[in-house]
Amino acid sequence: MFDFLYFSKDKEYKVDPPSQEIEPQEVLLDTLAQERTQEGLRGIKLEVPLSEKILKGGYVFFLLIVAVFGLKTIAFQVFNGDEFALAAKKNLNRDTYLAPPRGVIYDRNFNQLVFNEPSFDVVCDKRDMPSSRSFLEEELGSFSRILSRSFEELKREFDANPYPEILIGENVSHDQLVILNARLDEFPGCTIRLNEIRNYDTGLLASHLLGYTAKISKEELSSRLLYSVADQIGKEGVERQYEEFLRGTPGKISVQTDAFGQIVAETKKSEPIAGSGVVLWMERGLQTKLFEGIERVFRDTGAKKAAAVALDPQTGGVLALVSLPSFDPTAFSGGISQKEWDKILQNPLSPLFNRVIGGVGYPTGSVIKPLIGLAALEEGVINETTTLFAPLELCVENVYTKQQECFHDWTFHGNTDIKRAIAESVNPFFYMLGGGYENFRGLGSQKIKQYLEKFGWNEPTGIDIPGEGKGILPTIDKNWRLGDTYHFSIGQGPFAVTPLQVATAISAIANGGKLMEPHVVKSIVDSEKNPVQEFQPQVKSENFVDPANVEIIKKGMRQTVTAGSATGFLDRIPVKVAAKTGTAQTGRKTWNGKDYLYSWTVAFAPYEDPEIVLVVVVEDIVEGRVAALPVVRDAFQWYFSR
Repeated sequence: MFDFLYFSKDKEYKVDPPSQEIEPQEVLLDTLAQERTQEGLRGIKLEVPLSEKILKGGYVFFLLIVAVFGLKTIAFQVFNGDEFALAAKKNLNRDTYLAPPRGVIYDRNFNQLVFNEPSFDVVCDKRDMPSSRSFLEEELGSFSRILSRSFEELKREFDANPYPEILIGENVSHDQLVILNARLDEFPGCTIRLNEIRNYDTGLLASHLLGYTAKISKEELSSRLLYSVADQIGKEGVERQYEEFLRGTPGKISVQTDAFGQIVAETKKSEPIAGSGVVLWMERGLQTKLFEGIERVFRDTGAKKAAAVALDPQTGGVLALVSLPSFDPTAFSGGISQKEWDKILQNPLSPLFNRVIGGVGYPTGSVIKPLIGLAALEEGVINETTTLFAPLELCVENVYTKQQECFHDWTFHGNTDIKRAIAESVNPFFYMLGGGYENFRGLGSQKIKQYLEKFGWNEPTGIDIPGEGKGILPTIDKNWRLGDTYHFSIGQGPFAVTPLQVATAISAIANGGKLMEPHVVKSIVDSEKNPVQEFQPQVKSENFVDPANVEIIKKGMRQTVTAGSATGFLDRIPVKVAAKTGTAQTGRKTWNGKDYLYSWTVAFAPYEDPEIVLVVVVEDIVEGRVAALPVVRDAFQWYFSR
């Protein structure tokens, strides 16, 4: 052992060391001992050897640590070696998808409606970006300055993104692209990816029909295979419904990175296969005429909302579909800002809403009358020669108030048959057909509802674009009264249908009694425009009405043009036209007490062999103004004068 030092006031004493050698557990004096020696402490033993028990415990603990590390090393190298080797390889070699060229869309005459344009996106792999939060935010800050994006927005997107890849910049400008190319080495894990965006040559003309594309959302990415964060995907209309055809098959590329996340090599495993083309039933010229015609009515009347749809009654093909106000689909494809998106959503006119197919629809007004007349013929309530006296007003007792309740006509008509009643829109005639009067027994509300359902009202038509509503027919309960049936018979009351449902019903009259399923897409073609798949017309229902009775109704609709409410508009078309006009109340009035109305016109032509059915409805037309008829006239004039 070391010497033990003792101190006194007068002299220093030293104990001679023992003769044996220093034992392993003996240690040198520590600093404290030296300090205490200098302070003159005496008789205190400043060094204590470790006990043999503690020393053995330390040896055991050390051996356990060595054993644990040894066993883990063996496990990693022997048992999990292949797994970790594969993971390491994946970190260095990752497969990514190459977006295929998207298929284009044509009208029925192969006029191309949509084009693809090159675009560049900034995509980063989070696994190769800085793990340090401060360094990561420094990199995001650089992107924020280069791309003119909110730094806070970038951070939120990064933190909320559950996938390895994140889209940092979409459709970057040329100037931004130059800066990024020069500084790309500063951003490990980030690349500039060539992509495509849609350019809709039709502009606002066919937005609700074609739809639009935009970057895939997190929700869509989680449910779809072979898509990446930078891919475009169909969001509405044909683009969405036919995504599987338009999309094509992505290629695959293997990207090799170094330990710092920098790309050192790329190997293409497969080439992308372009998407198929889609051919519509739509005719661009007709679409344009309807769009322009409605805009002209807007300028003349101050209206701001309308819908129009044209069908081929023989096939159900959608020849045109216009919903106004509209939107620019190209803006979505190129990447729309949150501010622009909020502006669209807050627009009280709802430009994204497809008025042709969406919601519960509109009250039909008098365009329901051909269906009411056909139901009465089918049920034997009347025949072609039946004449009813139509007074200026028809009064019945209200079962609740016991008072006389009168229902007016817009003018006096007198003796009327079914053809004249349709042509001149004679309200009392249809009041009696629907609810009866005195000794004349009408259809009754339940029968009216049953026939409307036969024509497809109260259910979706099955059109091949998303977002269709089904309309609504009234609930006939114990509170229903005769006056409700009268209103129902002329297209007023608690019910509404979509313009498309009206068009399919009128098509069934035009074609002699077949209810067709409307179809937007005619065929799928390859890059050389060769057919890949043809869509055959689908008959939803037939033989549910007598063709002879249908012909009677068609005569009445023809008389509407020759001597009725459409005279002066549709009687100057190069072919014979059959039609029905109508107005329905909105429940709102102008400052001077006039009604705001829904203005309707339905028509088909040529009369002998119909090839087009057209339905137009314009919202919020002040009573006394003509709105829908001029749109139909101009469209037919163009269509039959080509």
